[in-house]
Amino acid sequence: MRFLPFFLLYLIPIFAQQEYPKDYFRAPLDIPMELSGNFGELRSNHFHAGLDFRTQQREGLNIYAAADGYISRIKISSYGYGKAIYITHPNGYTTVYGHLRSGYGKVEEYIKNQQYKDKSFEIEVLPEPNELPVKKGEIIAYSGNTGGSQGPHLHFEIRETKSEKIINPMFFGFDVNLADTKRPVITDLLVYPIEESSVVNKSAVPIVLNLTPQGDGKFLSQKVFGKGKIGFGINSYDSNNNSHNRNGIYGVKSFLNGKQIFGYQFNTFAFDESRYINALIDYPRFRQIGQRVQRLFMKQKFPLSIIETDQSNGIVNVTPNTNGIYRIEVADYHGNLSTISVNIEHSADGALHSQSKPVTPFFLEASKDHNYEKDNISVFFPAGTFYEDFYLDFDVQGNYLYLNNKNIPVHGYYTVTIKDTLTSDADREKTFIALVDGKRLTYNATYLKNGHFTAKLRALGKIGLSKDTTAPVIRMPKPVTGKWITAQRTLEVTIQDDLSGIRQYNGYLNGKWILFEYDYKSRKLTHNFNDNIVQDGRNDLKVEVTDNAGNSAIFETHFFRSQK
Repeated sequence: MRFLPFFLLYLIPIFAQQEYPKDYFRAPLDIPMELSGNFGELRSNHFHAGLDFRTQQREGLNIYAAADGYISRIKISSYGYGKAIYITHPNGYTTVYGHLRSGYGKVEEYIKNQQYKDKSFEIEVLPEPNELPVKKGEIIAYSGNTGGSQGPHLHFEIRETKSEKIINPMFFGFDVNLADTKRPVITDLLVYPIEESSVVNKSAVPIVLNLTPQGDGKFLSQKVFGKGKIGFGINSYDSNNNSHNRNGIYGVKSFLNGKQIFGYQFNTFAFDESRYINALIDYPRFRQIGQRVQRLFMKQKFPLSIIETDQSNGIVNVTPNTNGIYRIEVADYHGNLSTISVNIEHSADGALHSQSKPVTPFFLEASKDHNYEKDNISVFFPAGTFYEDFYLDFDVQGNYLYLNNKNIPVHGYYTVTIKDTLTSDADREKTFIALVDGKRLTYNATYLKNGHFTAKLRALGKIGLSKDTTAPVIRMPKPVTGKWITAQRTLEVTIQDDLSGIRQYNGYLNGKWILFEYDYKSRKLTHNFNDNIVQDGRNDLKVEVTDNAGNSAIFETHFFRSQK
């Protein structure tokens, strides 16, 4: 029964959230609720901000307003949430519906009118409270797979309207329809020597500890013999009764000799905190093998509000003549618990396994501004660009800047400036600063002033000037030239640019601008004839595409269609 008090510690925060209304919001779908992603789940460069609901592997399901309110924001993008609708409710919260296929009725009409007004597929509008009022249970959209979605589903969020902080939807009663009696699964436990003098089990590098199941979700870890400051990390996931998805855990706590020293729960967080995921996880391990190990310590404190820690920041200092019991508790929202116990004992043994840490002339303190220059290249790192201090591997060779700390996560943007006097005036507008990874070049928005190219980047590596003089490619998978296509409901063309990327696209039918929806995953532009721009008889189509370097391509054809 020793674990019972700790179990109750997890239940208290859940049942203490009485300020959140439990019956105010209804489900946004009318099918059984099944999760494909949960709140706080670890994603690339961010924590997941809502619940992902399965839509039976198909699109076009009705999406319902979760409560009375008004549509306060509509954002249509090729990326991110794709087509998204935001509803502001009178109780102080806003619900978000993402990856939609389209709006419904008056909502879709409003969207189309704005797109044709702006002559743009991508729009962001903020309707007034009296423009698009909605009632609880009213259909507002159809489910889809737009934006960064990797399969049909609905992304659903609840935010505090005033602060825009995201709140775990489970607090609003959604947990009732998501039965979960399964304990979180812990697949790996790692221990980290934190200082150069630290050693764990005769190793100066992180090691994976063996775990022995004890039943009832309890594990006993391989014993740790160490000295100096050490920390722990876990690889863990959760699933519920009607889903085998490996979703994120709700909370984790660590204790040393019964005292909590570190922990966090995914209750609420702000969007500008989300990138701190790269400080929370073992980023080098993620880069190397794709595994997101959640570290239960902070070498240098970072301002992620979900973390609760004592003065140790989760670090265990193993000193002579001291033994300790380190305990980890992993919980899901429903209070299911898995635990690990680790016996720690001091050992004076040195390290048999070590790894040399690079030392360079450029020690970078994360809390300070830093500027480095060599030859014709300079780089400026504002304070807060990184999470921890480290030795920067900085060099300039030929026309390239080398920042060879690829396993160091970058939090904020830094600035690279390259002075260039060799590029001709004709080529300068086609030139940009690229991140070079083998033959792959990543475009960065670049500005030219007085012979200096400047760009802001958010990753380290090999950096230099590149030139894009090749126009995008436009193709029509199903040619229509000279054909009667009365039975077709849409027109489709594919667009592709292999270097700087697509910046702009426009389509014209008989000289009039038409809406093409862009899906970057399939590289398709799609026009729906129900926009009623097409005319009886001959129609002339023109598509123009421009890349980020200013290269343009034009595709033209004609077809015939009857509207009767």
